[in-house]
Amino acid sequence: MSLKIRLKRMGSSKKPFFRVIVVDEHMSGKGRRVEDLGSYNPKNAANTIINFKKEALEQWVKKGAVMTPAVAGLLKKNTVKA
Repeated sequence: MSLKIRLKRMGSSKKPFFRVIVVDEHMSGKGRRVEDLGSYNPKNAANTIINFKKEALEQWVKKGAVMTPAVAGLLKKNTVKA
């Protein structure tokens, strides 16, 4: 089972809100998530991740989950190392 850590877009038009999720790579884009790791609001003044589970991210990476470039860049910008 190949897993990806990616962003899921939510919110309304012109008011995006993203969740950082773990999902099976072979599921569709709207597929069922395995776990929520946090959320991200680009309209936030600090552009920071909110309610982030760092320990869970580390466990998923150890299990072989791969971060998308968008998530890796977002985590790097917010100084969270995986």
